[in-house]
Amino acid sequence: MTDETLEGVIQAVVYTNEETGWAVLRVACGDGSLHTAVGHIPGPAPGEAVSALGRWTQHPAHGTQFAVEKAERRLPSDASAILEYLASGIIQGIGRATASLLVERFGAETLDIMEREPRRLSEVRGITPKRAESIGALFARQTAFRRLMERLIRYELSPAYAAELTKRYGTDATDRLSDDPYVLLYEPFSAPFAQVDRFAGALGVGDRDTVRLKAGILYELYYNLDQGHVYIPRDKLIAAAAGLLETEEEPLEDALQELFCEDKIVACGSGSVYLTHLYNAERNVAAFIRRRSARSFPLPRDIGGIIGRIEKELHIQYADSQKNAIVMAAEHSLMVLTGGPGTGKTTAVRGLLRLFDWMGLKVLLAAPTGRAAKRMSELCGREASTIHRLLEFGYDPARGVMRFQRDEENPLNADVLVLDEVSMVDILLMDCVARAVPEDARLVLVGDPDQLPAVGPGTVLEDILGGGGTPAVCLTEIFRQAAESRIVTGAHSVNRGELPELRNDNQKDLFFLRRRDMQSAVETIKELCATRLPGNLGVEPEQIQVLTPTRRGPCGTVSLNKALQETLNPAAEHKLEKRFGEFLYREGDRVMQVRNNYDLTWRQDGGSFAPSQSGPDILGGSRPPQAGMGIFNGEIGVIVEIDLKASLLTVRFDDRLAEYPFDALGELEPAYALTVHKAQGSEYKAVVLAVMPGPRKLMTRRVLYTAVTRAREWLIMVGQDEIVAGMVQNDKRLRRYSGLRGLLEADG
Repeated sequence: MTDETLEGVIQAVVYTNEETGWAVLRVACGDGSLHTAVGHIPGPAPGEAVSALGRWTQHPAHGTQFAVEKAERRLPSDASAILEYLASGIIQGIGRATASLLVERFGAETLDIMEREPRRLSEVRGITPKRAESIGALFARQTAFRRLMERLIRYELSPAYAAELTKRYGTDATDRLSDDPYVLLYEPFSAPFAQVDRFAGALGVGDRDTVRLKAGILYELYYNLDQGHVYIPRDKLIAAAAGLLETEEEPLEDALQELFCEDKIVACGSGSVYLTHLYNAERNVAAFIRRRSARSFPLPRDIGGIIGRIEKELHIQYADSQKNAIVMAAEHSLMVLTGGPGTGKTTAVRGLLRLFDWMGLKVLLAAPTGRAAKRMSELCGREASTIHRLLEFGYDPARGVMRFQRDEENPLNADVLVLDEVSMVDILLMDCVARAVPEDARLVLVGDPDQLPAVGPGTVLEDILGGGGTPAVCLTEIFRQAAESRIVTGAHSVNRGELPELRNDNQKDLFFLRRRDMQSAVETIKELCATRLPGNLGVEPEQIQVLTPTRRGPCGTVSLNKALQETLNPAAEHKLEKRFGEFLYREGDRVMQVRNNYDLTWRQDGGSFAPSQSGPDILGGSRPPQAGMGIFNGEIGVIVEIDLKASLLTVRFDDRLAEYPFDALGELEPAYALTVHKAQGSEYKAVVLAVMPGPRKLMTRRVLYTAVTRAREWLIMVGQDEIVAGMVQNDKRLRRYSGLRGLLEADG
C-alpha cells in the first residue's frame, strides 16, 4: 500500500497514552473535512498543525481512520488556533479565561512572546511579573518535552523516558541525550541495551567508539547488580561485554583502562571488577563488621538474676540458647541472631529489649520494608521503622545513588539498633546502616539465612555468618506450641529437603488442593480468595495474599492479578479506571510499589503533601511526621482515587496517602498476586500458593521455604504435588559474586 499524507489542524484529542505516546485525534483539514488519525503522536493538543505520513485503514467499530507512521507538528500560528491550544490545558495554570486574555492582547504573536519575551505577559491584567516568568518557563519546558518525546519515538524508544530526562536535565534534556545516548541504560531508565545502541548508532556513534565500548562494560556491571552480583571477574566481564557489543575483546581492555582512570570502576588483585561505589560499600561494611565484632561491653551485675526477673514479668521460661542470645546482645557491640519459624527468635528479641530497657539504653527497631517493620512493631510491642525512614533518606540525582541524612557525621540518636529481616538487606543498604550507627552503640542483626537473598547485590547475612569472628546465636529448637503448626513443621521439612505433609483438609493450618491443569488452578485460587476463605475460615480478602514463583504464564502474577481483579474488584460505574502499559488500574485495587522513589511525597490522612523532615525524636517514638518523601520497593497499598482531570492516582499505604502522576504509574503493579521474591519480609494471615510448572531456576527449595514462612495462620497450596516435590529437591542456589565473606575470613 502506498503511503499518503494527511494535513490539518488537531481539533480534538480523543485519547492519549502518556506511557507510549499513542493518540487518537480528530484532525480538521483545509477542505473542511474531519478525519480520525491514530498513531504515536506524543503530547498532542488542539490547535496544533499536523502533517502525517501513513495510510487509510478501516476499523471494524470506528470506521475509516488514518494510521500514522510518521508525524510532524507545528505550533498554531493564527489567533483562534492558539486560543484552543492554550485552553486545552497543555500549559499548567492556563485555562480558557487566561488563554483568552493572552490571545486578546498578543494575537498571533502569543506563543512567540511566551517563548522569547515571557516578561511581556505581565502586560495582561492579572498576570504578575513572577507569574509571567513562570508561564514562560513552563512553556519552554513543555515545548522541549514534546520534542524530546517525538525524538524518542522516532528512534523506537519509550517516550516514558522523557519525563525522567526532563526532570533531571530540564530543557537541556535533548542535548544531554545527544551527547551521551547511553545515559538511558542506567537507573532510573534501565532501557534495553539493543534499543539504546541503535539510537546511538543513528546519532553517529561507531561500533568501536570508546563511548560505546565503555557503555557496554558499565552496562554489564549494572545489569548484574540485578542478578545479585557485587562484582564480576575481569575475564567474564570482558567476555560478556564482547558478546553484547559483538566486538573483539582487545579494544575492550583499553576501554576498561579508561574507566579505571575515570574512577568509575575498581579492579582488585584477584581480578574482580567493581563499580566504584560498590567497592567502597563492601570495604566499609567489612571494616565495620571487623571493628564491631572485636568490641565488647561489661555485662550488668547479676545478669542471670535480671533475666530471671524478666522471665517472671513476661510469664515465660527461656531456653538456654535464648538466654545466650540475650546475654550476647548485651555484651557485644555486634551480634547476629538467626533461626527458622517456631524457634523462639521473636521471644528472644522481646527479652533482650526488656534487658536494654532495664539498662536504660535507648533502642531503635528497624526492618527493610514497611510491612516487615509493621510486623516487627506488632510482635515486639513498640514502634519499628523502615531503614529508609530511620536514616532519613534522600536522593542525589547528580550521583544517582541513595543519600541519607544519618551517617558518620550525623549518626543515629540511639544506644542500640535492632535490625530485623537482614537476609533482605543488600550491601549498599548495609553500608548506609554501618555509617549511621554510633561508635558506642550496639547493633543486633536478626534474620533467617535460609530465606531468599536480598533483591539487590550481595549476600550480607550469609557472608557475615560464613566469615566467622562475629558473635552469633542460631536458634534451632522448635518449641512445643509451634511444633503443632503444620506450617512450621512443613517449613522445616522443606529446609531439610523433605516433602512437607500435604493433605486435602482444613483441620490444620496447611492443606493442599490438587489441580492438574492451569485453568482449574486459577479458578480454585479465585474461589479461595472470594468465597471459601472468607466464608469458611473468616479470613477477609484483604488478609489473603496469593503467591507464585513466576511472573509469566497462567499462574504467574500478571495473569493472576487480572483474574483476581475481576473477581475481587470488578468494574462498576462508580469506580474510575486508568490503563497504563499492560495493566488496568481501578479504584479499590491493591497495588505494590515496584521501585524506590525518593522524590514521591506522601501525607497522613488529613495532612498536606508538603514534605516535612522527621527528626530522631520522632523515630524514637513520639508523634510521627504528617508528611514526608519516599515510597519504596515492596510497599503495598490501595488505590483510593483516580482523578482523570488532574491526571493523578492516589494510593493509601497504611496511614499514608501518595499521589502518582499518570506518567509515573509504571512504578505500580497490581498486588492481588505477588512473586515469592516480592513477599520477602512480609507475613500474611492467609497465603494461597500456586505450585504449578514454571522455570526451573525459580522452582527451588529456597523459594518454597520462603513462601511457606510468609503464612501466619493459613497456608493453602494449589497445584501439583510433583511440583512441590521437585522444588524440595531443587536446592540449587545461583552463585552471587560477593567479596564480603573473603574480606572477613582474611581478617580472621
